[in-house]
Amino acid sequence: MYTSMKEILQHASVNHYAVPAPNCPSYNMIKAACMAAEAKKSAVILDLSPRQFKMNATPEVWAPMVKAIAEPLNVPVALNLDHGAEFEDICRCIKAGFSSVMCDASSLPFEENIRRVQQVVAFAHSHGASVEAELGHVGQAAEGDGRSDDMYTNVDMAVEFVGRTGCDCLAVAIGTAHGKYPADYVPRLDFERLAEIKAALGQDYPLVLHGGSGAGDENFQKAVAGGINKVNLWTDYSRAYVGAVREFLAKNENPDYIFVATDAEEKASKWLERYMDLFGSAGRYQFSDDKMEETD
Repeated sequence: MYTSMKEILQHASVNHYAVPAPNCPSYNMIKAACMAAEAKKSAVILDLSPRQFKMNATPEVWAPMVKAIAEPLNVPVALNLDHGAEFEDICRCIKAGFSSVMCDASSLPFEENIRRVQQVVAFAHSHGASVEAELGHVGQAAEGDGRSDDMYTNVDMAVEFVGRTGCDCLAVAIGTAHGKYPADYVPRLDFERLAEIKAALGQDYPLVLHGGSGAGDENFQKAVAGGINKVNLWTDYSRAYVGAVREFLAKNENPDYIFVATDAEEKASKWLERYMDLFGSAGRYQFSDDKMEETD
């Protein structure tokens, strides 16, 4: 079923688990993520950035396609605009049917971040969509970002930010970064800061971890235990899918595209299933008389 990210994350926060949010800039990657969700009885959040949809198709194409794939399923699926920066792009996605949008003004001054998120929240909520925002700044792994605590989320500022904007979930900076980390580098996350943010905002308020790829299983488990409810996965999910394609092509001469795509979908789906187990989202939705029921 196609649903709001807010509903998905409220269930996750109340029941202390996290939902994977892979970026899915193709039909096959969307299908693979939904296959994993069905197999694991887990919710899934499909992220799509402005750069990704501009390379492939418009929001008016993406939203109906995701809805068509999600509606027959017996698990919740949300479509979220990832790192929306321009108000026009964000509004266009909401009007097209995205169930959630992220307003990312985290690189701007605090007051300007608040002003932009307030503007998006007013428009989104009037159209039944939820809003993710970011405070602190999750930079780029290749540039060494995420290692300096001057980029981390301040606890008191987080309380003020959420109170003034009314955003439905908050992406926090606690030491991760986007993209691929340098070889042999595993980020050190500030779990004490995470616990303080969660306590200050309330245990039922959903928190988001960006830059999840390469963070490591131990970090993931501690982050979820500390209150993270959504984990963004793009770099590693992309590598899993592309790796499956390369492996198939290396073993098969003159392959049929259908078989290449099907094999990649199955392998990417299995890759994502593992994280549904790791984050605790697996088995959260059961079925009785063809009706979906949430489990604690």
